[in-house]
Amino acid sequence: MTSLERTEWLEADGLGGFASGTAGLARTRRYHALLLAAATPPTGRAVLVAGFDAFVLRGGRREAISAQSYDPEQRSPDGAARIERFESAPWPRWTFRLADGARVTQEIFATKGDARVVVTWRLADAHGEAAPGRLVVRPFLAGRDYHALCTAANAARFPAEPKRDGERLTFAMPDALPAVEMRANAEYLHAPYLYRGFHYAAECERGFPHREDLPSPGELVFDFSRGEACWVLWAGAKHEPAPAGEVRALAASLRDGELARRARFASPLERAADAYIVRRADGETIVAGYPWFTDWGRDTFISLRGLCLATGRLETAKRILLEWSGALADGVLPNRFADAGEQPEYNAVDASLWFVVCVHELLADLAHRGDALSRNERDRLLGAVDAILIGYARGARHRIHLDRDGLIAAGEPGVQLTWMDARVGDEVITPRIGKPVEIQALWWNALAAAGERDAKWRALAERTRASFAARFWNSERGFLYDVVDEDHVPGRVDARLRPNQLFAVGGLPRALIEGPRAGAVVDICERELWTPLGMRSLAPSETEYAPRYEGGPTQRDRAYHQGTAWPWLLGAFVEAWLRVRGDAPAARREARERFLAPLHAHVGEAGVGHVSEIADAEAPHTPRGCPFQAWSLAELLRLERVLGEPRA
Repeated sequence: MTSLERTEWLEADGLGGFASGTAGLARTRRYHALLLAAATPPTGRAVLVAGFDAFVLRGGRREAISAQSYDPEQRSPDGAARIERFESAPWPRWTFRLADGARVTQEIFATKGDARVVVTWRLADAHGEAAPGRLVVRPFLAGRDYHALCTAANAARFPAEPKRDGERLTFAMPDALPAVEMRANAEYLHAPYLYRGFHYAAECERGFPHREDLPSPGELVFDFSRGEACWVLWAGAKHEPAPAGEVRALAASLRDGELARRARFASPLERAADAYIVRRADGETIVAGYPWFTDWGRDTFISLRGLCLATGRLETAKRILLEWSGALADGVLPNRFADAGEQPEYNAVDASLWFVVCVHELLADLAHRGDALSRNERDRLLGAVDAILIGYARGARHRIHLDRDGLIAAGEPGVQLTWMDARVGDEVITPRIGKPVEIQALWWNALAAAGERDAKWRALAERTRASFAARFWNSERGFLYDVVDEDHVPGRVDARLRPNQLFAVGGLPRALIEGPRAGAVVDICERELWTPLGMRSLAPSETEYAPRYEGGPTQRDRAYHQGTAWPWLLGAFVEAWLRVRGDAPAARREARERFLAPLHAHVGEAGVGHVSEIADAEAPHTPRGCPFQAWSLAELLRLERVLGEPRA
């Protein structure tokens, strides 16, 4: 793939759907699409329109301003060669230079709260007899689940022609998917054609099926002599665009509305953060990452602190927490809502504790702002907090329980309960059964916060802290054990060097350890685990260390938490680093220059404007996984708040 094809853009619709692609035009993932909609926000996602080809006809020449990748990795047409400039803000915009010096600008943006995408083209610098010319656009329909691929057999199920109503075209989709509605100031010429052998290089690299066939129903022919070419697409029939002849006015209105909405964000990072906040039922939630994750409990609560609390979006944070509080069962919150048709999965020991942390931080931020929850809202959230603490203390599913030493034990064979949750078939790669270190930090923080209003939790917090100090310090290696009482065997420990111990020092409201031990933890993590794009999930000195995240699904899953670097962990590391060095302006400046600058540089690559999910453990630390990851961006935003003005 070219460098431009490794630079990806995202336009999210606030419902779980999105448009996405590459700066180099050619689609490289099955998820790259012009119109990808969520039928049951934020799940039930389907690719309705995969993309399009576009050609400018001027002076007897036909020049492409699009590109596709075909087997075996051949580019056709050659529109990428005409890219003069690509810009990502306020949305993706390409400037193409034609042979006679004329320029065409193409813009793509999604509108918030609607499964709708707008594409526009403008012709400039066109002079002489060739001006102005026409634009021919061929859309590629898909009508498939976003994880799937379309074949020639699938393509045969599409209706022969769209339903026409003036400028409005309605394309029925197979499998009861929402219809695709289009409006364009163009003539539609029905000329079906099946395009075979699209090649998705990123899927090939990941070891997944990577060939697709797509039908194109016909052509949209725009006349540049009439001005800007405008194409509006949306999922379903609920939207009523402008009357016939006013598509350009509709596109202009949508553009102005989106420009105004995006301008209200204080920074580009905050604008990017908005992509992850989406609707669920009557409330809101957070999508863990694009293009393939939905909303996960653990990711939602970790991300909420940066996406919402650090940016002052307290009302949004409240709505998200209230929405999730309704999913509490037996003292545990779910870790994942399935894409469709399945029950929530309650396979997390940490998600519920992160929820408790978020509730108390929200209450503190509201109080600082002189605001408060309603009585009903406060009762619902604190009721959920108490239910979680009581559930953990009494014992919950997957052997989550409070042990006699005041620490939380959890886990059983075949179930992954912590954030290190990779598995291959029935094999859990990092089971971490017993008492994981970060779970104790979360548990103690939850108890300490709840103890401010209930003495029984305060007393338990004191016992937990004392037991942690006595049981987790590895005096031989000079850092904290990753798990004690491993596999529920008293005294058995996992002494591998991992970054999870950082949460005992930073990343949470209260540090569980301080002084020389905290300093030793930070020093060894900086020396052995820090990379410019995140913390290694395992030290290079450990036997299971994997330097690169590559290969097929099995190989990648085995490397996922065995060395692979995670940007989101920089939040805990940098905060821990700052705490042990003192909260002084000089330390803040050093932290910003050493640890945040590489992340800010990364924002301009991979998922442009965002932060990737993971990166290789070794140089050049190639970004991997989801190019748009909520908690990665969230922790960068939270660190911006932490490293702001020195605390009073």
